[in-house]
Amino acid sequence: MSERTNAIIAEIRRVICGKDAVILQALAGILSGGHVLIEDVPGVGKTTMALAFSRAMGLDYGRVQFTPDVLPSDITGFSVFDKTSQSMVYQPGSVFHNLFLADELNRASSRTQSALLEAMEEGQVTVDGNTYALPKPFTVFATQNPSGASGTSLLPDSQMDRFAIRISMGYPAPDAEKAMLEDRKDGNNPLNSVRCLCSATELLIMQEEVSRVFVSDEMLDYIIALVTKTRSHPDLERGASPRATLALTSMARSYAYLFHRNYVIPGDVQAVFGPVMGHRLMLTPEAEVSERRMMDITKEILKSIPAPKI
Repeated sequence: MSERTNAIIAEIRRVICGKDAVILQALAGILSGGHVLIEDVPGVGKTTMALAFSRAMGLDYGRVQFTPDVLPSDITGFSVFDKTSQSMVYQPGSVFHNLFLADELNRASSRTQSALLEAMEEGQVTVDGNTYALPKPFTVFATQNPSGASGTSLLPDSQMDRFAIRISMGYPAPDAEKAMLEDRKDGNNPLNSVRCLCSATELLIMQEEVSRVFVSDEMLDYIIALVTKTRSHPDLERGASPRATLALTSMARSYAYLFHRNYVIPGDVQAVFGPVMGHRLMLTPEAEVSERRMMDITKEILKSIPAPKI
């Protein structure tokens, strides 16, 4: 099934111009069974990319535009009294989709943001003491504006840790932006012509295949050494959690799968280390004053730990 990923990537490229690395990272996140956080300024294609993935992969898609007045029950659902049956009947919330787009998640209240915690970790929601399973596969694509933007609040640390990766779209290069304009002349929208190249059932098969990608003891030791280094780095007040270790391993497996290998190499771990770790780590006050960048710190950690020779 890994050969199918080439066609999916090519289909997304028709919609998102000049962002091959971002497309690859997002697809790896889906294949790993994780959730994807896209942080960037408005208008760079975050929502468009989520829509393109849902159509190319045959996923049932739902979207909520988060604002301060969105309630937790809008996400998880609620129970109402049914006169016919004389009982409480559950009405599913907007999270009940294969791919749930939480648009501008950091504009919602903390209470509403936390409504996603159980769904993201356990694939279920609990309402009025009853637990309801979410459809499989289930992936959250969340977008957020940069911290400090008007009307935003910080996501809770517990929620940030539940995202497998955080990626940034960035502005397109001039040639990619020109290609975007040419693709949309005469009122055309490439998103409307995205072909469905697999089904939700086939995605589950791919995710199962990813979980069986071989990780040697040497590679496991390498992953552990990298994670441990985040916990002792002088510029980091908080290092990576065990959940981050699991996410790094799963994402490395996904990268190997995307390159049609059934085993993980150091390059797979290195390619995903920054996107997996960047949003989970916390700088010391001194590092913040010195305007240290998380990207630079993750690169330093990669350089400081020798990669195993395979």
